[in-house]
Amino acid sequence: MTATGPRQGQDPAAPFRRGVRVAIDVGDARIGVASCDPDGILATPVETVPGRDVPAAVRRLAAIVTEYEPVEVVIGLPRSLNGGEGPAAAKVRGFAQHVAKVISPVPVRLVDERMSTVTAAQGLRASGVKAKKGRSVVDQAAAVIILQSALETERVSGKAPGESVEVVI
Repeated sequence: MTATGPRQGQDPAAPFRRGVRVAIDVGDARIGVASCDPDGILATPVETVPGRDVPAAVRRLAAIVTEYEPVEVVIGLPRSLNGGEGPAAAKVRGFAQHVAKVISPVPVRLVDERMSTVTAAQGLRASGVKAKKGRSVVDQAAAVIILQSALETERVSGKAPGESVEVVI
């Protein structure tokens, strides 16, 4: 909603859930983390978590969730360009399930992240960040893109983005 009313295309009755969100971009070597302000206006990078040691990564992500106290965590789900899911998506689904168990009762949602890392890398290159330096921040930038997309989706639709990760015990 803008100062003059709802955005074009937005249902004026659609509520936006207020609160901080944390986004996670899962990679094999690194995990990018971003967060947003309570009004969901701006997503900003938080840190890059080493991803090879999964239990240590999940512990660090749980600590970030404790620190930021988000209303939810969104995790990018890597789909192919045609919308299908391959081995990378299956891996992220398993990781999301693990994170959801550890941070419960904070809800976890999977959101489409097609092209987020490519877009982040292009943006960093365009802003003059060298490739070697970019590797350390591209995952954070991808998490920012995932979060901004999720926030915009919710603002337009009035519904929580993506799909909920149910905790299986």
